[in-house]
Amino acid sequence: MAISSPTNQQPDVEESGGRSGIALAVIVACRVILLLDATIVNIALPSMQRGLGFSIENLSWVVNAYALAFGGLLLLGGRAGDILGRRRVFMIGILVFTAASFVGGFATTDWWLVACRAVQGIGAALAAPSTMSLIMTTFREGPRRTRALALYGATGVFGSALGLILGGLLTATTSWRWVLFVNVPIGIIVLLLTPKYIVESEKHSGRFDLGGALLSTVGMGALVYAFINASSGGWTAGQTIAAFAVGVVLLAAFLFTESKVSKPIIPLRLFTDRNRSSAYLILFLSAGAMGAVYFFLAQFVQNVLNLTPLLAGVGFLPMAAIMLPGSLLVTRLLPKFGAKKLAALGALLITVASLWLTQITDTSDYFTNLFGPMVVFGFGLAFLTLPLTVIGVSGVAPEDAGAASSLFNATLQVGGSLGLSILIAVYSVGASTGPKSATGKALADHMMAGGVSVAFVAATVIGLITLALALLIRTPPAAQVTVDDDAAEA
Repeated sequence: MAISSPTNQQPDVEESGGRSGIALAVIVACRVILLLDATIVNIALPSMQRGLGFSIENLSWVVNAYALAFGGLLLLGGRAGDILGRRRVFMIGILVFTAASFVGGFATTDWWLVACRAVQGIGAALAAPSTMSLIMTTFREGPRRTRALALYGATGVFGSALGLILGGLLTATTSWRWVLFVNVPIGIIVLLLTPKYIVESEKHSGRFDLGGALLSTVGMGALVYAFINASSGGWTAGQTIAAFAVGVVLLAAFLFTESKVSKPIIPLRLFTDRNRSSAYLILFLSAGAMGAVYFFLAQFVQNVLNLTPLLAGVGFLPMAAIMLPGSLLVTRLLPKFGAKKLAALGALLITVASLWLTQITDTSDYFTNLFGPMVVFGFGLAFLTLPLTVIGVSGVAPEDAGAASSLFNATLQVGGSLGLSILIAVYSVGASTGPKSATGKALADHMMAGGVSVAFVAATVIGLITLALALLIRTPPAAQVTVDDDAAEA
């Protein structure tokens, strides 16, 4: 499979096979820890809740603080890489991320932990856009870049699920603090290897759109806060209404600003391509279903099924194990069937898994009610992610490479944060009542199971919307997917 893009002719900057292989390993390792950190805390959430006194609503900020800072500032991080050099910004991001992980591991209060998670997100926002961009500048367009992108996509979805397993292992054998400390040695290794094996990219003139970054981040944060507050304070509460109003106004101001500035944080011309717009929107919406699986099931298996953190992490192994071979299978099927059919199949599988999970009750068991949906969900992610990755970066001009890749990642992170906040609000409706005869743990289990079931009803509806969008994808002339002998071996 080779991706030809007449509008994006890259210079041949590949090093020897060994050097480019190490460069790819460094880039992929960075991507894994950044995505892993979006999920590794999920298994540790019950332990964090007990240790630092979080409420169920505020507990979601451990996830959302990272996702919002990550997604909200990714656009600025992408532009910074274009202007200052992608390798330089990549290293700054890894340094910030590693330092925040170290400090956060010593947290003694809830606000301390949430603040460090936000700083981790800032570091991730600086580093992540450059990962895909560095692949595009390290590997010339053709089979080798396609194979690199395939590994990039495969390890991405695998890293998210691996975070759940590693989180369970660390929480059970040490403490929840090590889900943060584990990033430190990996970050140090990446910082040491990057200057030696990754070349600096060409710098482009431009200005930082700080206003756009601030408006988008605060606006999306306001919407997330509104949904979370609605679950505890009610939809008609003054704080909820005010947060919604602020979020809508700031996001509208963001779009207006981006249409007027000469160097926007996100070039609106990226949305003129129907395929790329569809890919971004599908990722934005499907991220909510991903968040539901990671956030709700991680707590359900520990609080209702009474699994230890280690067994809870192992419980996600089927989903993680199916992602890597599933992604490799997609690389072989993509030239034959095209991105549209595979993305639609992925969306369908995720919808089926979400519908299956609506059957959860307080009497559910792992193998009957969770194992099957996890396998289906893992396949769905594998079939959805790589086709959307290819669509998202094909046909992008070199000067927009950082913005395009950062927007691709931003839709995933911000979509997951907003989607999770919506599903938490839905969860609170399902968890609001229980049988009058139930008390204590029995009542708590019934309420959690009811909330999780209703949340997955909403996730199913989101899945159906993504399926409809996937069916609208078409292959434009600027992003043809062809087959050649070398790529067939990828």
